[in-house]
Amino acid sequence: MLIARLRLLATASLLLAPIYASAQEIDHKQLITTLERLDQAAPAVDVALLTEEVAANTGKGVANLPNWQNLSRLSQLIVEIDFENDSVAIEPQSYRTIGMIADALHHPNLSRYKFLVVGHTSSTGDATHNLKLSQDRANAITYALSTTFAVRSDRLYPIGVGKEWPIDPGHPAAADNRRVQLINLGLVR
Repeated sequence: MLIARLRLLATASLLLAPIYASAQEIDHKQLITTLERLDQAAPAVDVALLTEEVAANTGKGVANLPNWQNLSRLSQLIVEIDFENDSVAIEPQSYRTIGMIADALHHPNLSRYKFLVVGHTSSTGDATHNLKLSQDRANAITYALSTTFAVRSDRLYPIGVGKEWPIDPGHPAAADNRRVQLINLGLVR
């Protein structure tokens, strides 16, 4: 059942016109195939710069910023991870999903890559609070992956964007906007 919570994300036009497949069952092989595709022409991502831009644009959105638009060219997966309300406590049923992600990250096809772990919230609540909450949730996912599931922490870069990058901008309070996104940043150096 939780396998159905993984959503394949179309890599084209993510920031301009978010498109993703409806919730569907995805197997281990599809998860790996989705995350291993790389656009060799995609520019390098500066995680520190992304973090600065989110902080400087709280309440204004980041989807149209060039550095954030560059992420649309990278392979990625949107995952629904359930947290307790207004908390970083991961609901027990979501550990199966996190375990599937960890299994994929341990696969030889993905073990040489680093990943951005992006935490998102809906628009309910204060923008500053949502930004902190999304960062804390991205940290919680990274922590679970690196401790419980032994994914090397130097491969994971958590960042929270709060409500600044909705997948459904027409409905900012929608539950779909509360999500975690994994983005392949390329080879670990």
